[in-house]
Amino acid sequence: MFIYGLLLLTFALALFSLFLLFTAGKIVLRHSWSRLLLALSLGVFIYLYGTWIYLTIHAKYGFGICLLICLLTLFFRKKTEAKVPRIWKMGTNLFFSSLLILLSVLYFTGTTGKPKTIELSFPLKTGRYFVLQGGKGLPTNLFHYSLRGAIYAMDIVKLRPNGSRANAIFSRRLEDYEIFGDTLYSPCNGRVVKAYGGDRDNIPPDMSRGPQNTNQVLIETDSSFVFLAHLKKGSIIVKQGDMVTYGQPLGCVGNSGFSTEPHLHIQAHVKTRGIPWYQSPPLYIHFNHKGYLLYEVIRPKRVVMIEH
Repeated sequence: MFIYGLLLLTFALALFSLFLLFTAGKIVLRHSWSRLLLALSLGVFIYLYGTWIYLTIHAKYGFGICLLICLLTLFFRKKTEAKVPRIWKMGTNLFFSSLLILLSVLYFTGTTGKPKTIELSFPLKTGRYFVLQGGKGLPTNLFHYSLRGAIYAMDIVKLRPNGSRANAIFSRRLEDYEIFGDTLYSPCNGRVVKAYGGDRDNIPPDMSRGPQNTNQVLIETDSSFVFLAHLKKGSIIVKQGDMVTYGQPLGCVGNSGFSTEPHLHIQAHVKTRGIPWYQSPPLYIHFNHKGYLLYEVIRPKRVVMIEH
């Protein structure tokens, strides 16, 4: 299973970075600096890009703490002399360190320059959520980058109290996923251009597209289009032509269409005359005035319920 392989690779690289840091700490800096640089750059890279969520997000935080502890102990450990490392070893360490540092910087900046943004309300209301796919284009949003210019699209899952997204690393039961069945609320004011909810929910790892590709709601605002997809079969309660407002229920999160597991897909595009919405310039989404990157946690504002 691909997910198990990614999780294993994450932990293997994390342990390797700690091993490099530990061994570099035993040697005087003038002989170990290239190994130390590789250890730190690999540690930061795997902290940012590692697929910790398939086990629990707390594993990421635990690794970060271990990395900091190992780094702090460098200042107190007794150093020993060693042979001067060979040039090819130093060159190899510097090459991979430079590559990892570049990827870590691009995690925050992306490769698309300063994106145009759209301000939306977060469409899910309770609990903690997680950006399973997203970011400012390449390299963090590789999958969406290839889909009709959806370079800023986001896939969102929900976290359980233990920091996982489901009851198992990869479950075949839809109900095991924390986000499945969550109520979806309108992130903006606008008019419903399309609303379809007849496609079945796929059982992972099936990713069959239905007659309409996926259950979806497409909202048109004065200046943009907002697309929400992979909704639960039969849950959509709005129809084409309806006017919706911030916070109005639209349906429920499901697993319809080309989807590996239950999640919410959301993307936004500039409204451009004569061009299909998905071919128009994409917009980087801000939820409640904040942008989110790959593997970041989203904590929506609490909703105060008023009884009449």
